[in-house]
Amino acid sequence: MNQRRLFIASCLSLVVTAMIFALRGNVEDLVLADPAVKGFFAQGAEKAGYGWISTMAFFGFAASILVTSPMLDALGMRNLLYLAFGLHIVGVIGFIFAPSYTVMQLTMLLAGFGNGLVEAVINPLIATMYPKEKTHKLNVLHSWWPGGLIIGGLLGYVMSKAHLNWQIQLGIILIPTIVYGVLIFGQQFPLTERKASGVSTGEMLKTALNPAFLLLIGCMTITASIELAPGQMLESVLKNTAGMNGILILVYGSALMFVLRYFAGPIAHKISPIGMMWASVTLAALGLFLLASATNQVFAYVAATVFYVGVCFMWPTMLGITSERFPQGGAFTMGLMGFAGQFMLGMVIFKMGGIRDSLRQANGWRETADEATKAAASAAADAAAFKYVAMLAVVPFLVFALWWFKDKAAGGYRVVKLGSEGVKG
Repeated sequence: MNQRRLFIASCLSLVVTAMIFALRGNVEDLVLADPAVKGFFAQGAEKAGYGWISTMAFFGFAASILVTSPMLDALGMRNLLYLAFGLHIVGVIGFIFAPSYTVMQLTMLLAGFGNGLVEAVINPLIATMYPKEKTHKLNVLHSWWPGGLIIGGLLGYVMSKAHLNWQIQLGIILIPTIVYGVLIFGQQFPLTERKASGVSTGEMLKTALNPAFLLLIGCMTITASIELAPGQMLESVLKNTAGMNGILILVYGSALMFVLRYFAGPIAHKISPIGMMWASVTLAALGLFLLASATNQVFAYVAATVFYVGVCFMWPTMLGITSERFPQGGAFTMGLMGFAGQFMLGMVIFKMGGIRDSLRQANGWRETADEATKAAASAAADAAAFKYVAMLAVVPFLVFALWWFKDKAAGGYRVVKLGSEGVKG
């Protein structure tokens, strides 16, 4: 087994999922203005319609990770990454040449299936290869999510300035897709940690019903939405509220995340992963409220700094907690976390699109020809959508605060090791 090659391939596959996310959001206005596809969307509900396309990707992610995670050992990690590669190719090319709205939805659903397969494989793969530093290595791996956002964001910005059409902008995703496909070709993959330790399928399923895990998965539905939903709309939102190119904020925030995730290990050791999550949701909610109020570029960058420092550790730390506190669940419980996060994320993005459409109409956006009035109506609607997501943070804020105090009272955060008693982390 070539550990280094598998790690690099895992990082690149995550770059692909991030580029799909970033560039899909970046081309929203270009797609909606394209005469060839403009008729696909219902008049007055264009934002919700495009939001639903994004939602299909998240539903595809959720469905594939839910189905494949419990069968990961039987199906094989390498085979599933091969399938992810094929789905990414078909999904991107199919979306570019889609002849109807239905086909657009279907191809983005297939790309979402590919994204889910990547997540189903790479998280247990890294946890298996690096059992003594799971939270740290998972954060390093997932630094390539913002890494992919940086790559996609910068390419999107340059291609937009060069007035390239949206089809070319999305087509660039095929390059890293082919590279990670080459890297995994013919490689040997390990058994998952659960399988290698002889944990039964029954015990795996029992772990998934543990009340503490169910509480954690409930929090994941919210933390994933807080982390990822606003990023899908930064370009169009900040253009209305702060008069700037939102993709630059996405690149800036992603750069912060890329760097900070390499320091997740020492921070987690200092305050515990549960403490990290409490601090994260607090800062993320504050940052979103500030972004909703941003009226100029300087304010937008300050707000983005608070927001991205908040969301930086969320996704990989939630996976790290799952692997450290519920290792008997193996790939299944890690997959359930990804499923819950992506499923709710899709619903939240669709809801945000609906909020933006309804408030724009309520503020007379369609009835007026005055551009200033249109801009004001769009800005108010966009700010309301961001505040809606920020309010969701109340639940995990309370849960992680109580959980953190409970751990402290019990002697500190404890990592559960397979085949042994819990040991102090």
